Amino acid sequence: MRRKRTQIQLSHDEFNIWSAFTDLMANAFMILSFFLLLTFFKSVVSRSTAETAQTNLSDAQDKIEQLEKEKASLNQQLQQKSFEITQLNKKGKAPPVVIIENSGDYKFSSGSAELNPKLKQFVSNNLVNMIERIAKEQDLYVIEIIGHTDGQVNVGGFSNLDTLLERVANNDSSLNDLRPASNADLGLMRALAVVKTLQEIQNTGRLQGLQFRAYSAAQLLLLNGKFAPINRSPEAQRRRIEIRFSPLGQAQIIK
Repeated sequence: MRRKRTQIQLSHDEFNIWSAFTDLMANAFMILSFFLLLTFFKSVVSRSTAETAQTNLSDAQDKIEQLEKEKASLNQQLQQKSFEITQLNKKGKAPPVVIIENSGDYKFSSGSAELNPKLKQFVSNNLVNMIERIAKEQDLYVIEIIGHTDGQVNVGGFSNLDTLLERVANNDSSLNDLRPASNADLGLMRALAVVKTLQEIQNTGRLQGLQFRAYSAAQLLLLNGKFAPINRSPEAQRRRIEIRFSPLGQAQIIK
């Protein structure tokens, strides 16, 4: 009887050991699962944080680039305004506009852009001296030569400026090769003739640091700057070469 009770007791103890072991394993599994789950959430949070940080960094870099562009634009505008104010304060007045009337000794032949000997002498001597003096006094760099005509209709026929103008400007062709078909053509040709004469003098050492530009106003503007009315009659006072002086401004491109 006692032996049987002992066997039963041993079997009960063995049952208790396995039960405890099972509980231990279950708890261990739960703990391990908890740590795995915690690691997973930590990884997800870290990945999300990194992606957010990368996005914020990219946005910040784009904002910095935009601010740098705005800063450069503002600096450019400030420099330009500062230069303009300096010019105004320097003399308190705008530089003069020199006008060579296309009449008398300085008259161009009809339909021609060739400078006659007296006009070329005036440009080479008097005009060069005036340009050097005014440019030095006003600290100017760009000399604009503008050709004006009267309202007579140009009957030159076919114009070849579209095909030869650049070649003439770059000394690959002669000014005499150009054929005007409008007052706009003729005004530009005469302005270019004066510019090329000044550039030839510049090559001798004078007029250094200056830029020359040729333009045409055709019959569009009167001496007072207003638009001209229609008038096809000869008007000598409207046929002229204007020389204007301006600082070398900084280009602002609008896109």
